[in-house]
Amino acid sequence: MKRLYVFILIACLPFAVMAQRKALQQARTYIKSRKNLDKAEQLMTGLLSDSTYRLNDRVWIALLDAVKMQYDQGNEKLYLKQKYDTASLFTTAKKLFDICEAFDSVEVIPDKKGKVNIKYREHHAQMLHTLRPNLFNGGAFFLRKLDFKKAYIFYDSYIDCARQPLFTAYNYAASDSLLPTAAYRALYAAYHLKQHDEVMKHQTLAEQDTAHLGNIIQYAAEMKMLKGDTAAYVDLLKRGCLETPDNPFFFPRLIDYYNSHAMADSAEVFINNALANDSNSIIVLLAKSSALLNEQRYDECITVTSRLLALNDSMPEAQCNMGLAYYNQAVALDKSMRRNKNKRAMVNELYEKSRPYMERFRQLAPSQTDKWVPALYAIYLNLNKGKEFEEIDALRQKLMK
Repeated sequence: MKRLYVFILIACLPFAVMAQRKALQQARTYIKSRKNLDKAEQLMTGLLSDSTYRLNDRVWIALLDAVKMQYDQGNEKLYLKQKYDTASLFTTAKKLFDICEAFDSVEVIPDKKGKVNIKYREHHAQMLHTLRPNLFNGGAFFLRKLDFKKAYIFYDSYIDCARQPLFTAYNYAASDSLLPTAAYRALYAAYHLKQHDEVMKHQTLAEQDTAHLGNIIQYAAEMKMLKGDTAAYVDLLKRGCLETPDNPFFFPRLIDYYNSHAMADSAEVFINNALANDSNSIIVLLAKSSALLNEQRYDECITVTSRLLALNDSMPEAQCNMGLAYYNQAVALDKSMRRNKNKRAMVNELYEKSRPYMERFRQLAPSQTDKWVPALYAIYLNLNKGKEFEEIDALRQKLMK
C-alpha cells in the first residue's frame, strides 16, 4: 500500500510541473501581448499561494512584470490625460512594493548548500526608488478622500521602506526628510480609525515633525484614554502642558482630572507654574478661576476672573464663574445670618452683582440651561424682578416637564 501511494505521488508530479509550466506560459503570453495582464497576475498569484512555487524565481518575475506593465499602462493614460482611475494607479504601485519586498525575503533564504544568492535586489530597489513617491502621494490622495484606512496603509508602507533590507543602499532613515511628515499623517489616519497600536507605532518618528507636536501628543493621549491607560493619559497631558503650553487641549483636561480626583494641590501647582510662565494666558486664568470657584474661594475667584474678562469678555465660562462667585456668596450669606434689613441689603447687593454676568452667560451659552436657569430664577425672585421672573419661571417649568 505504501509503495502504491509513493507511485501515485511520483506519477502526479509531472502533471503538477506541467500545470505550472502551462500557467507560466499563459502568463508570459498575456504579458507579451500587453493584454489580460490582470489574468496573468491572478495566475502567478495563484501559483505563489502554493508553497511549492514560493521559491521559483520565474513565477515571481512573471508576477512582477504583469503588475509593472499594468502600472506603466495606467501611468501612460494619465500622462496623455486619458480617462483612468488615479486610485488604481496608486494601488498598483503599492502592489509592486509588496511583490518586490516579498520576493526579496525569498531571495535571502539559503539554498541546499547554505549559500545565499541575491540576484534581483539592486535592480528592484532602483526601480522602486523612482516609484516610492507614489506611496507618499497615494497616502495624501486617500487622506483627502477621508479614506483613513488606505491612507494609513500607504504612509505605513512608505515609512517601512526605511527598514526593508531591499532599500539598504538608499539609507532612507538618514536621507529622507519626508519620513516625519509621513509618520505624522499615518498617526493622524490611525487616530481617526481609533487604532491605538498604529498611533503608537509611529509616534516617536512623527514627533520629529515639530510643527504638529501638540496634535501628536493629543492623539496619543486620547488613544491612551480610550484604552483605559489613565496613568499614561495623565503623563501625556502633563507633557503636552510643558512642551506645548499654548495648546488648548492639555491644560483644562489635566486640571479637570486633578479636580475630579480631589487633587486640588496638584492642580494649583500646575496652574501657578503656568501663570508664572504666562500671566495673561486665558486658558490658565480660566483654570485658576474655576479652581478657586470650586474651592469656594470666591473673593480670589472674582479677582482672577476680572483679569480674565479684561482680556476676553466673550468667554461664557468666565461670565459664568464671575456670576456664580457672587451668587454663591449671596446664597451662603442668606443662610448664615438671622434675617434683618442690613443682611437683606447685603444679600441683594450680591445678587445684583451676579445678575449681569449670569445674563451675559445666558446669551453666550443658551443651551447650558442647567447652569443659568436656577441662578437667574433665584436672582429675579430675590430682586423682585416681576417680568424677568415670570419669563424664567415659565422656562424653568417647561424644562422640568
